[in-house]
Amino acid sequence: MAKIKAARDAVEQVIYGQSQVVEECLMTLLAGGHALLIGVPGLAKTKLVQTLGTVLGLDDKRIQFTPDLMPADILGSEVLEDGAGGRRTFRFIPGPVFCQLLMADEINRASPRTQSALLQAMQEHRVSVAGHAHAVPQPFHVLATQNPIEQEGTYPLPEAQLDRFLMQIDIGYPDAGAEREIMLRTTGASTPEPRRVFGADELMEMQKLVRQIPVGESVVNAILKLVRAGRPEMASLPEVKTQVAWGPGPRASQALMLAARARALVQGRLAPSVDDVLALARPVLQHRMALTFAARADGQTVPGLIARLCATIDAN
Repeated sequence: MAKIKAARDAVEQVIYGQSQVVEECLMTLLAGGHALLIGVPGLAKTKLVQTLGTVLGLDDKRIQFTPDLMPADILGSEVLEDGAGGRRTFRFIPGPVFCQLLMADEINRASPRTQSALLQAMQEHRVSVAGHAHAVPQPFHVLATQNPIEQEGTYPLPEAQLDRFLMQIDIGYPDAGAEREIMLRTTGASTPEPRRVFGADELMEMQKLVRQIPVGESVVNAILKLVRAGRPEMASLPEVKTQVAWGPGPRASQALMLAARARALVQGRLAPSVDDVLALARPVLQHRMALTFAARADGQTVPGLIARLCATIDAN
């Protein structure tokens, strides 16, 4: 726990005014998942991923997604080489996906075909090229970014790919004090540099520890009630039945369970509580639900609906 706190402090020495974002990113990595970072340009999303890679001792790489990006640009490809005795063989050249922490920058700017190239790696931790499977390094995490404002020329992520992300982390503007600190500390002759706190092997040990944290029956029941209440077919709230087009699946329950355990560990506790479930409901559920056209036209939002669902859960 002391090392986790040291890692969070090390990241916050470089990323100012985004304590909740840093904490949620650490939770995602400790839970062994992937995160979708949503924020306008200039909020240090790229810097955050690079800093996490350094602090956690991970091999990090970045892919700038563009409309002309091809699956082979991510996964790699096979090339024909001349060997000894004139014999020709194929050699696989790994793509940037073969790393431990991958930043998929503006993932929604690439075509659906290219976006889907990440699906197998995110779920199975391996990729298939020319009929051969290649395992990606361990641990393997994807932190993808999206710009919530400019949607022209983009391809919305399909529901199957969104479900692969453990959390959707919304990055807002820093407050006045944090923005002042950013302005003063990043425009001088020297800027703060991240330091390594632990390595990939230690991260994997902590991921194993997260899965061993005991969970009380009240937490299990809260997760089940919250997730199932978000499905129109099972909902008790009338607005869910009329406003939700599709709700969270079983993977949402798994994500909430792991994230709640990771949150307890990050905050120095030995077991999660119902409060952890309620605090993580929005980042875990909001990309796993969609409103009907009528609900969107009426000004309803998924975060607002999740807040009403949380109000039905007894925190005791």
